[in-house]
Amino acid sequence: MRTTFQLGDVTIHRLVESEPAAGLRDILAFFPNLTPELLAESRHWLCPDALDEKDRIKLCMQSFVVQTPHHTVLVDSCLGNDKDRPAHPNWHRKRDTAFMDALAAVGLTVDDIDVVTCTHLHIDHVGWNTRLENGRWVPTFPRARYLFSARELAFWTERNAGTEIPWIVDSVLPIVAAGRADLVRSDHALDDHLRLLPTPGHTIDHFAVELGRGRMAGVITGDFIHSPLQARYPEIRMMLDHDADQAVATRRGMLERLCDTDTLCCFAHFPSPSCGQVRRWGEGFRCEPAA
Repeated sequence: MRTTFQLGDVTIHRLVESEPAAGLRDILAFFPNLTPELLAESRHWLCPDALDEKDRIKLCMQSFVVQTPHHTVLVDSCLGNDKDRPAHPNWHRKRDTAFMDALAAVGLTVDDIDVVTCTHLHIDHVGWNTRLENGRWVPTFPRARYLFSARELAFWTERNAGTEIPWIVDSVLPIVAAGRADLVRSDHALDDHLRLLPTPGHTIDHFAVELGRGRMAGVITGDFIHSPLQARYPEIRMMLDHDADQAVATRRGMLERLCDTDTLCCFAHFPSPSCGQVRRWGEGFRCEPAA
C-alpha cells in the first residue's frame, strides 16, 4: 500500500489508523437520499473495496502529514486512544498503536509536528489532538500550534455549552485551554506551499487543504466527499451534513475544478490507495489512482 507521495518540494504521507473502519452503517443510512435502485446499479463497482457483502460502507480512517520547506503539518487527527465513545463501540476507549506506528513508519515523532490543522471538528478528525496523561487530556503534539476555523470552533463550543459533546470536551477544548489553538479563517494561508480552501456544507465552516507553490498541485479533501459513490453521483448526501444542499454544491464545484487536471487528490475516507486524480465519468466523476 503506497503511503507517500511527492509533489515537487512537498511530501505527503498517509497515516492509516484503521481500514476498513469498523462499526460503520448500512450505506442506505449513511447516505439518506441514496435509493435502493441506484445502489443496485452501483454495487458491482463499489464491491469489495468501498462496500461489503452486507451493504455496509467501507471507509478508511486516516490522517495526512504534509512536509513543506517550512513546516511539518498534520492534517486531521483521526480517532485517538482512550476516548469515551459509548455510541461508537468499536472506538470506545480503544488502545492501539496503529496511528503512532504509522507516524514512526515515515520517520516522524510527535515532536516533529509543527502544526495540526483540522478540516472540521467531527469526532473522527480530532481524536489524536490530545492524549491522556495522569487523568488529564493534554496536547499530543507538544510543539505544535493547532489551527481551527474560528467560525467552526464557535459553532461547536456553543453547541457543547447546551449539551456536552464528548469529542469537543476531550479533544478540542483542552487545546484551547492549553493556549495552543490559533483561530483562523477557512481561507488562511499557512505558507507559500499550504493554504486552506473553504468547502462548507458538511460542517458550517469545513475547509480542504490546498498544496503547492503557485498552483494547486494537491488537495486534502477532508469530508467534502466520503465515498467514490459521491464522486459518481455528487448529489448523494451524507447523514451528518450540516447544510446538505450546500454540501452538494461544494462537492460538485470542487470535483469540476479538479477534473482532468494533474492535481493529486487525497481523499480522507476513500479506501486505499485513497489518492489520485479526478476524471469525468458520465455526468459525475471518478478517482483514478495515482501512478
